Amino acid sequence: MRNFMSLSAGMVFGIGLIVSGMADPAKVLNFLDILGPWDPSLAFVMGGASVTAFIGYHLIWRRERPVMGSEFDLPDNAAIDAPLLTGAAIFGIGWGLGGFCPGPAWTSLLLGSSGILVFLPAMLVGIVLAGFVKTFPSIASKGA
Repeated sequence: MRNFMSLSAGMVFGIGLIVSGMADPAKVLNFLDILGPWDPSLAFVMGGASVTAFIGYHLIWRRERPVMGSEFDLPDNAAIDAPLLTGAAIFGIGWGLGGFCPGPAWTSLLLGSSGILVFLPAMLVGIVLAGFVKTFPSIASKGA
């Protein structure tokens, strides 16, 4: 049942990306290009997502435990440190250069979007390398 719910949530997310046009990297890049053909529609998508998340979190925190689990899985680390800022910068640079972030990248693969055959393998290599660096504390601490 948990896998079905995860699949369903992913499908709703993917459909939302397609309907909102966020699976199109040109739309994202036009939002980021404030001096060119600026397209504010991504701001409306983010605003709608923020309102939806606010309402969802407000409702879910009234529960003692999640519907599909025994306890809420919350992060232990709340520090704004070098690894967090580095990861955010890498994410932002990749998003700005390619017009994709992970969710829309997978959706665009199914839509046959141009450029995805370069972006998606590069993203997967980055994920593997990040996992590799994280498993070796000596390498990870040199970057911090």
